[in-house]
Amino acid sequence: MNLGIKTQTKTMTGAKIILETLKNLGVDTIFGYPGGIVLEIYDEIFKQSEIKHILSGHEQACIHSAEGYARACGKCGVILVTSGPGATNLITGLANAYLDGFPLVILTGQVTKNLIGKDAFQEVNIINITHSCTKKNFQVTDVNDLEKTIVQAFEIANSGKKGPVLIDLAKNIFSQVAEFTATKTTTNNNVFNSNNSSSCNNSYSSSPINSVNISFYKKELLSLLKNSKRPVIIAGGGVRHSNAAHELAVFVKHTKIPVLSTMMGLGCFDYKSSLYCGMIGIFGSKFSNEILKQSDLIISLGARLNDRITSCFKNSELDNKIIQVDINPQQFGKFYKPLMTINYDIKNVLNYLDSCNFDFSLWSNSILNIKYQNDTYNVNTIKSTFLSSSEVVNAVWNYTKDLNLTVTTEVGQHQLWCAKNYKFTYPEQFITSGGLGTMGFGFPAAIGASIAQKRKSVICFAGDGSLSMNLQEFATCVNYNLPVKIMLMDNGYLGMVRQLQEKNCEGRYSETKIHNPDFIKLCSSYGIDAIRVETAEQIKPALEKCFSTDKPFLIDFIIEPMEVV
Repeated sequence: MNLGIKTQTKTMTGAKIILETLKNLGVDTIFGYPGGIVLEIYDEIFKQSEIKHILSGHEQACIHSAEGYARACGKCGVILVTSGPGATNLITGLANAYLDGFPLVILTGQVTKNLIGKDAFQEVNIINITHSCTKKNFQVTDVNDLEKTIVQAFEIANSGKKGPVLIDLAKNIFSQVAEFTATKTTTNNNVFNSNNSSSCNNSYSSSPINSVNISFYKKELLSLLKNSKRPVIIAGGGVRHSNAAHELAVFVKHTKIPVLSTMMGLGCFDYKSSLYCGMIGIFGSKFSNEILKQSDLIISLGARLNDRITSCFKNSELDNKIIQVDINPQQFGKFYKPLMTINYDIKNVLNYLDSCNFDFSLWSNSILNIKYQNDTYNVNTIKSTFLSSSEVVNAVWNYTKDLNLTVTTEVGQHQLWCAKNYKFTYPEQFITSGGLGTMGFGFPAAIGASIAQKRKSVICFAGDGSLSMNLQEFATCVNYNLPVKIMLMDNGYLGMVRQLQEKNCEGRYSETKIHNPDFIKLCSSYGIDAIRVETAEQIKPALEKCFSTDKPFLIDFIIEPMEVV
């Protein structure tokens, strides 16, 4: 990778080299939790002011916050924790970022070099443990390898399909002295936005684009479009990763091809467009899935097409009609036999297609009437005195639609109600756990997003079960005065599991009824304002109160316990 570097050699301790290298790479925030092994790094953090440190209440919250930060601002999230349990508490967050493809660099402390492998206090083999959920992991036992390893970690985290890279740091290197080259990039944040490939545990490198092979693919793709009568586009999370929303809009304008979305692709195409046909998958709309079935050609842009989608279709129903465009070749053909694969960055591919012109308006117009008849996703058919999910989400959207606020979710029914009913206007607006489905993700992710956006308000839709996974983060909100607005969908159940028990277990609700704290009193104990809402008439006044303050706030919406997605 050519960073265009300038160097100035200095001599300093390993602990200081870590901080100076991070500064030169443009890092402004570290999410962490201190421990004995990493004391010397924390001492260097104390001595400087350029990089701010965010103290979470648990290491899992550290890494989810760092991912929320990365998703909101596009930079690489940085995490610092101690050895042993400090490191192992990160595993869920590593898997989450790995599956959804967001860049993190994780610094874990390790026992001194001479004690590694001897079952020392708080020693674990974090390299072996994290091999399958990182793009690459390193163990540094020599201070002379420190600076170059950190720089390489950022390159890998941001290359190809982005993801987490872990550096395990032996304690002895923190006090050792070495030459520091003071590497500085001549291009601002160059390391954060690399598209170069690097050697990885799990490589996600795309082929280099050139006029010969892209001309071939363009010719083949245009030939397939010419012979198609009913093409569709699936906008997946890769459109967001590639910053290709504009290019997608231009391509659709020239071709009039209908656009469907995965959950991770929400916001990548204008929901107001007559050509937008909604979200596919088991929790998408029947209309959207039917359009996919009726199509004769599918252009899949950065969509993993996993079992959350494949389970909606019969075996081979979509085989041999998918053009799969993805920066990660490992995704090709996992669930369907593709008609054609293009292993390139989506933005580049769409740029090469921006001059093509087709008119599939006859096909798109034929589905418009069906679309308008199916625009409402969620209608609560249960006669109830409780609030319905659609009442809550639609009210929140109507109140906040002109504020352009980032929205995070926890995982469960509320996540899907939000995905179906909240209308997202840009790719980075929706932050949710897609591949791993991590309960406890949304609240700390909202904290990270707010920090990335200079304390701007962030909405977090949460279920009572998911929120309880990281309740300690109320303290983080208070400590840093972060205006995270929690919309709690409170039904007294682990709702998604209860829904599956209703369908598959004849209503035997085994261990899904939960006993919650009084969330209003809990918030009060942290010094956070909160209000309970039980009727539709109470929703707007509660939202007015919530958004009238630049402090954290929770609204406890009491919703119908038996409502399903």
